[in-house]
Amino acid sequence: MSVQMKMGPHSSPGFESRVRLEIDLPTLAENFRRIAKNVFPARVMAVLKADAYGMGVLPVAQTVIRAGADRIGVAELGEAAILSPRVRVPVQVLSGLLPQEVAGAVALGVVCPVTDLALARALSKEAARCRKTVRFHFKIDTGMGRMGIPVSEAEAVIRRVMKLPRLEAEGIFTHFANANLSDDPRTSRQIAAFGALLGRIKDIPFRLVHLANSDGINNFPSAYADLVRTGINLYGVFDLSGRHAYRLKPTLRLKTRLIAKRLLPAGHPIGYGGTHLLKAATWVGTLPAGYEDGLPLALSNRGRVLIRGISCPILGRISMDYTTVDLTACAKARVGDEAILFGRGGKHEITVEDWARIKNTHPYDILCALGRRVERVYLGGP
Repeated sequence: MSVQMKMGPHSSPGFESRVRLEIDLPTLAENFRRIAKNVFPARVMAVLKADAYGMGVLPVAQTVIRAGADRIGVAELGEAAILSPRVRVPVQVLSGLLPQEVAGAVALGVVCPVTDLALARALSKEAARCRKTVRFHFKIDTGMGRMGIPVSEAEAVIRRVMKLPRLEAEGIFTHFANANLSDDPRTSRQIAAFGALLGRIKDIPFRLVHLANSDGINNFPSAYADLVRTGINLYGVFDLSGRHAYRLKPTLRLKTRLIAKRLLPAGHPIGYGGTHLLKAATWVGTLPAGYEDGLPLALSNRGRVLIRGISCPILGRISMDYTTVDLTACAKARVGDEAILFGRGGKHEITVEDWARIKNTHPYDILCALGRRVERVYLGGP
């Protein structure tokens, strides 16, 4: 594939950053289309919060829109402000709005959340002042406990909001707390509570009802409704638990290059704290990538990288800018050779999920922690 675009602090022509994240846009588009096919007739919202999970929101947004996405979800108004003027599909804020953000949300024309009566009143007042109509979705808390109208109070609040001027109730949604666990009864209870609420307000027409996030898509097909929301699955990355319902392909590869290769004697300590002592004379390689670039410290003495398609163990503690590896199995390695931090190299593959297991976290944490100096390189294109 060809390089379509580069983004990062060192993306000037002719200059290659030491650490590069390759994002395969055609595969990302294929993943979107596969999800859309499997949830049809439900539509698919591409959730691109946190700069598309650190992948770069504009190239990813353009890719999923060409693949058929007709709606983008973000977490907060600042993210919506970046996207809304640049795309021709609705941009929807999925969390709350601060009081000082109401005017901006109305001016931008984004699809707003209504998380309580006070916010609805503020949106209505600002819309009237601007002589606009605000599209919004009710956000219902059925068990997440984070934000939204508590389901026990929702009918009364919804009916009061529906009387406010200048507001268009386009949709209603909830968010799952445990949908990564396919047999967890708490998600079934959330679905039931939300369904019961819809039954009590069936006289109110909503064009878009949605419950399922990425985990819900994989584990709870009964929650597809009119719309589903997917984010991390676009990259072929899944939660560590639950089902992988669809054959999505990894789209990401994190790379650097070998910057040094030295033969060090037995007993030589490696890295800060000397947490590894060489048991024999060993060829040790140094990579110019560290925890500032997003490598978890937990990979110290536990992780591996791929050089010339060969698995090379990480030695010692990962530092801010460097990682040392054992080149015993890769004797032909030379300075300048490519090293795969995660992604496929030859017959082997290191996944984002592998890093998450070692760190005892989830893949979202891994992707969002990739550093600022990592150059994003987009492969493929229209």
